[in-house]
Amino acid sequence: MQIQVRFNEEGALRNQRYAFTDRFTLVSELLQNARRAGATHIEVDYDAGTQILVVQDDGHGLDDFQKLLSFHESGWDTATSAEERPFGVGFSKCLYAATRCLVASGRQRVDIDTAAALAKAPIDVVFVDEAIPGTRIELHGVDLPDLSDRIETLCLGFPVDVLFNGKPLMRRFAVAHLATMDSPIGPVHLTGMQDGKFSYNTLVFLQGFCVMKPDYCPYDEVNVVHLDSRQFMARLPDRDKLIDEDVQSKRIKAALTACWRQILESAKARLLPEQFVAIYYSAMRAWGHWDLLNDLDVLPAELFDEIVDYPIQDDDRSYIRQIAAAPTREAIESGAVTLVSLDWLDDDNAARWMLARAKGFLIFDWIGLSSEHWAWRHVRFLEDETVLVEAVSEQIRVQLEGRWVWPTIILCDSVILRSAKEVAEITDAGVCHEDVIYIPTGETSGQPVRQASSFIDENDQFISSDLEADRDALADLIRRLRSVDPVQTLDSLLQDLRLGKYPLLHGKTFEVTVGDGAAPGHSVALLAGTGDCHAVS
Repeated sequence: MQIQVRFNEEGALRNQRYAFTDRFTLVSELLQNARRAGATHIEVDYDAGTQILVVQDDGHGLDDFQKLLSFHESGWDTATSAEERPFGVGFSKCLYAATRCLVASGRQRVDIDTAAALAKAPIDVVFVDEAIPGTRIELHGVDLPDLSDRIETLCLGFPVDVLFNGKPLMRRFAVAHLATMDSPIGPVHLTGMQDGKFSYNTLVFLQGFCVMKPDYCPYDEVNVVHLDSRQFMARLPDRDKLIDEDVQSKRIKAALTACWRQILESAKARLLPEQFVAIYYSAMRAWGHWDLLNDLDVLPAELFDEIVDYPIQDDDRSYIRQIAAAPTREAIESGAVTLVSLDWLDDDNAARWMLARAKGFLIFDWIGLSSEHWAWRHVRFLEDETVLVEAVSEQIRVQLEGRWVWPTIILCDSVILRSAKEVAEITDAGVCHEDVIYIPTGETSGQPVRQASSFIDENDQFISSDLEADRDALADLIRRLRSVDPVQTLDSLLQDLRLGKYPLLHGKTFEVTVGDGAAPGHSVALLAGTGDCHAVS
């Protein structure tokens, strides 16, 4: 027994109508045929009321009308077939999308009843006296109500001038409208070539139509690739996706990376190092060309942050700020500037952050440089260093009973932070270390709880109410624990009131009396002849 491939013509003709997934493929196929026919100008007219679509071009025309109804035979010359590998199914879409097709080219004309044609009835080709330049196709019964909204997008990268209902389409991503560079996969346009404002978003076109695009891409910030049709093929029949897209997308990315290399090397050769780094560092980093910095003395400022506020567990990291200008190579190599690497702040490394703050270290993003760069030799990785924390003149220790955090609180005169290389004394802010919060004399707020926790729950929700409660609880605890001297206690309470912002109180002297008992009140009297005033609470 033997078997062989058989072809059911009736089944193929019947099911071919379901092969196309997009009704607008009809228009793209007609435009594609016109382009292959050498057209330099195409006119598309559509009347949604009559459902008549007309496509007319100025190409070299159609000599053999049998090609219209020959499925899977492209009918193109040898050069076109080798260059673009047409499928030979383009016009078949017309037979399924329209009830009637009128085609005229040169002195030939045919009027096709599509139902009869699909039933393989013979269709007469007639000769007329007046020649038609190029090819004119008129389709009846075509339902494309959204064509006016879609055709501009459909033709974004199309290389031939197209008029729709008499209005020229922009075709903003056609090769002729872009500054492109040659690449092994075809012409490439890269956004940011002049100003360094690169983009990862890329539109990829094959034979004038988009075959790859990101989910969202502003047209002003997009790369454009026009693929060489000898190397790439689109999926039959819609041609809206590349065959082996996962493999081809890697080729495309590699080509874009190589193009950026050319741009960066050219910019490096013509610009001063300071200009080159300022304009193109982000693009260098994004496309993996860090090594272009290796032989330069200049570094980008975006690699450096200074600590400008109290370090806390905060995703915004508002306590650091990019420096205005990068330090010089001389300053780094001489040790005048210390570069450190630190992980995001948590309760395990808060002491290291406080040491860096006290010493004025710069937080350095070493990942943004090639491992061969000279700056790597001068980076201190503080996470690998042991930092000891010592309370100076400890006064008392107690546990904070907060809603979210329960650290041990140690009141002291100051906090010593000691590493193998230096020592820093902290007097103005609390330091969290190993579930202990050290409170020096200059710390009066409850802010150190933010070094102890991020106050984010298991659902990644920020619990602001618990933060506020614990911050207030720590502030109150500090006041109570420091109540060994009446003057110090009152002064601690008044500090948060910022009485100096009230002009009425300036220069005044008061007498404050606090009562006794479980819930004592107080009274305030104005003294020194500044008026009689007495308040009781």
